[in-house]
Amino acid sequence: MQKGTISVQTENILPIIKKYLYSDQEIFLRELVANAVDATQKLQTLANRGEISGEIGDTTIQIFVDPEAKTLTISDKGVGMTQDEVVKYITQVAFSGAKEFLSQYKDATNIIGHFGLGFYSAFMVADKVEIFTKSHKDEAGVHWSCDGGTDYEIAATDKQERGTDIVLHLNDEATEYLDDHRIEELLKKYCRFLPVPIQFGTEEIEEPDAEGTAQTIIEPRIINDTQPIWARTPTDNTDEDYQNFYRQLYPFADEPLFWIHLNVDYPFNLTGVLYFPKLKGNFELDKNKIHLYCNQVFVTDQVENIVPQFLTLLHGVIDSPDIPLNVSRSYLQSDPEVKKINKYITKKVADKLDEMFKSNRSDFEEKWKDISLLIKYGVLTDDKFAERADKFSLLTNVDNKSFTLTEYVDHIKAEQTDKNNKIIALYTTNADEQHAYIETARSKGYDVLLMNQQLDGHYMQYVESKPDSVQFKRVDADTLNALIEKDEANESILSEEETNQLQSLFSEVVSMTNNQLSLQPLSPNDAPVVITQPELIRRMKEMSKVSGGMDWYGNMPNMLNVVVNTNHPAIAKLLAANGEQKDMAKNLYDLALLQQNMLKGADLTNFVNRTIGLMSH
Repeated sequence: MQKGTISVQTENILPIIKKYLYSDQEIFLRELVANAVDATQKLQTLANRGEISGEIGDTTIQIFVDPEAKTLTISDKGVGMTQDEVVKYITQVAFSGAKEFLSQYKDATNIIGHFGLGFYSAFMVADKVEIFTKSHKDEAGVHWSCDGGTDYEIAATDKQERGTDIVLHLNDEATEYLDDHRIEELLKKYCRFLPVPIQFGTEEIEEPDAEGTAQTIIEPRIINDTQPIWARTPTDNTDEDYQNFYRQLYPFADEPLFWIHLNVDYPFNLTGVLYFPKLKGNFELDKNKIHLYCNQVFVTDQVENIVPQFLTLLHGVIDSPDIPLNVSRSYLQSDPEVKKINKYITKKVADKLDEMFKSNRSDFEEKWKDISLLIKYGVLTDDKFAERADKFSLLTNVDNKSFTLTEYVDHIKAEQTDKNNKIIALYTTNADEQHAYIETARSKGYDVLLMNQQLDGHYMQYVESKPDSVQFKRVDADTLNALIEKDEANESILSEEETNQLQSLFSEVVSMTNNQLSLQPLSPNDAPVVITQPELIRRMKEMSKVSGGMDWYGNMPNMLNVVVNTNHPAIAKLLAANGEQKDMAKNLYDLALLQQNMLKGADLTNFVNRTIGLMSH
């Protein structure tokens, strides 16, 4: 047996780090600014512990662009480095000064760095990198330079101020980072809420003097908010603070309905604010509206692993130092901690909704139209959320009255229980188009739900799967006698001969392709001809449009049931007519099609002309 030690050569690993460690070239700025923040936070920690005498002064981080020299400089006034520390932390790849600092000062929980690799991201955009640094200790300044290879130069420098300047000599492929607008864009994307002030350039501010005359004042342009609302306790924020923050993040969005402030320190650390936006009738998933931060450093807007899928419809911010990131801080690692965070956020959202429902139901019902999509999506995709959501999920009828499922069952069971002891919930997907069917149902004392949202087909299936629940049937899926079958039955007033004549007559005018004709003795108050669409196939066709899959349902032709009401006075009049029976039958059939919004083009024109002709006789 032979044993050995794996050898890693710097000259082999550096090109890999430079080319493949980071998913996006632009991330270099985030890494270098984060290092500057860490240096400043370390200084503050030492000052708080009394290890630095006197005031630490201004600690603003500054960013400079010099297009002529083709340099980008990140300058901090943090702890700085001695020559030994430069050799230790800069020339040793993956040796983290942040990690070493945390091992010594365990209370410094706000340190960003972990891996000791962020500095080397500079070589993705620079042919040469220089460091000018002076430690807070009483030692000479240090100058370090490297052209991206394994060789470097280090020497003393006359730098007088504490802190570190990182100077990037940008290569020809990275000249976009000499543009002020591009740098400002990246700073606002990645560094917008870092806890140390970051200055990039200056800005002119108009202020009145003692006499009230406007004076132009040049002030540093600070691009970040060091104390965003999620980093403060909820009691320190007003409603206006939350609303202003939302406008800052989503300037073109409608005002949020409400929000949830997340704040937990056990069994993991997590803060944030989640906003409930007004969702339209339809929605699209994965809109990347939740921003993930780690110690106020932007990580990603791909948060599918952190929050359950249905909550990706929310807006806002989540910040946690405990989120397991890979070494480039670009991607989430699969980890049990992520599952804990996911469960916590789901519970927090469900608790908030339950609290709103219990404390102010009328207000909750007003918001239901805007939040129901999210809740239904959660119910359909998350079992744990579904268990909680049953208490505050609502059904709304055409009269705009809302019920929980339990309440609705109690509301309709007396009238809408069929002969098989099934409770039938009638619904409409379009109250205008199905108005006649709705009114017929209401005339019999039945209630009709409005189920016109994108997920309602799937949601009804979910409700139907619950024990002792209701069965949903669209109000135009069949005649009312068939939708809610009772023991009583109507008798036909027609003779057998008249029935056969009627069958023959309508067989001529009704297209029998994918249609089924039947004669039924309905109430005289029902329509003379009723066209219905079978519930199962129609619902499956609608659901296939939402979920994809079930393509064979979506491709099936429309199937219609054509029911002739043998007890309607118009039918008796038709049988008694001479010479116009076929036109009258055709008109009754076309009226039924028109009621279903199915009469179009030439058929509609022919109907109009035929009606005029009949009225002219």
